[in-house]
Amino acid sequence: MTYCVGLLLDAGMVLLSDTRTNAGLDNISVYKKMFTFEAPGDRVIVILTAGSLSVTQTTIARLHDAIDNPNAEAESILKAPTMLRVAEIVGDTLSTVARDVAVKLGAMSQNASATMIVAGQRKGGGMRMFLVYPEGNFIESTTDTAFLQIGEHKYGKPILDRVVSMDTTLADAQKAVLLSMDSTMRSNLSVGMPLDLCVIRKGQMRAEARRIGADDPVFHKMSFAWSTALRDAFADIEI
Repeated sequence: MTYCVGLLLDAGMVLLSDTRTNAGLDNISVYKKMFTFEAPGDRVIVILTAGSLSVTQTTIARLHDAIDNPNAEAESILKAPTMLRVAEIVGDTLSTVARDVAVKLGAMSQNASATMIVAGQRKGGGMRMFLVYPEGNFIESTTDTAFLQIGEHKYGKPILDRVVSMDTTLADAQKAVLLSMDSTMRSNLSVGMPLDLCVIRKGQMRAEARRIGADDPVFHKMSFAWSTALRDAFADIEI
């Protein structure tokens, strides 16, 4: 299981993913689930992945192949004319891979699927963010829905519902997604450190990414402060 979240705000975008992958209680690994594609000054694209590792890794590999191979039949997301077309390319690639994997697993009565969040901006276009389903179709974040989630999302959703809006600052947005992740990790052991955090400022076409480890003092301080604040607020409420 995993948890990924993306916020689309007036000031930019904030994205966060965990890295824990488990195939049973005794088989836990760390795999990156945030992938950044950049053409400096022209565009930046970030893809978050959740679901079958074989499906997501193969999909990302095929997207990279299309970029590295100019003569390949597949269309490169770094040459797509719009972010909508980027989402379509990712969706088509994901559905093809999922279908290929399903055929191979069908004989064993197993199933494999994945979902992705595709976010970014190209020069001359606005910031856009999409949730891509295994079948290749997608929905887009709007002013009414400032965030998208994939994976184990239910535990981290309440705080986002309460504090996130389009005019949320990027600083507060980072705090919101980190506390959303903290709530998820406390309630589900299949989501875990390290975390990958990315900020894209509106109009800059550049990803500011950093990894947050299990020993990160800022994250621990934030987690402790949030737990304390919740306990204090609970104690102050009268019935």
